[in-house]
Amino acid sequence: MTQLRDDLQLIYDWIPSGSRVLDLGCGDGELLSALIKRKNCSGYGIEIDTDSVIAAIERGVNVIQSDLEQGLQDFDDNSFDILVLSQTIQAMQNTETILRDLTRVAKQAIVSFPNFGYWRNRLQIALLGHMPVSERMPYQWYNTPNIHWCTLQDFDRLCENNQIRVLERTVMTAGKQVNLLPNILGSLAFYRIG
Repeated sequence: MTQLRDDLQLIYDWIPSGSRVLDLGCGDGELLSALIKRKNCSGYGIEIDTDSVIAAIERGVNVIQSDLEQGLQDFDDNSFDILVLSQTIQAMQNTETILRDLTRVAKQAIVSFPNFGYWRNRLQIALLGHMPVSERMPYQWYNTPNIHWCTLQDFDRLCENNQIRVLERTVMTAGKQVNLLPNILGSLAFYRIG
């Protein structure tokens, strides 16, 4: 059995067996494929990139090629048990619209994003004078898909302003959970919201 990437493993662990899952920005379908095969889940992936759509189909994932910026208006309320938005929200124009759609279309949603408050990101800006580049964010400022720089506190506030409950939050760095000063020491944030 192939091991999932550390960030996908945490999301996988949060999803109960037999769940109906919608994975937004599913990439090559790695997470959804594992959920279908190992946890008897069902569902769909949504992806815009053609090569990723083909890779997801090759994994046996039902995938819809679509632009998430158009929203989820084609899905009824509570169509799914869990909706996943993994490392995609920071690259979206209509952040509040998609966030509200997440909690409308599914009973719960899992959102993950790079924490731009992470100390190495702060250091690169403050001391080195350039935008952060890391393993999780390998882009230069001029070619990054990340258009919204978000910290844990920013996301907490966004959820509060949109009356969305944070059910659980985990923060990781290098595949390990961070509990001390998560907004400074955590590079990747995971939220379960409802």
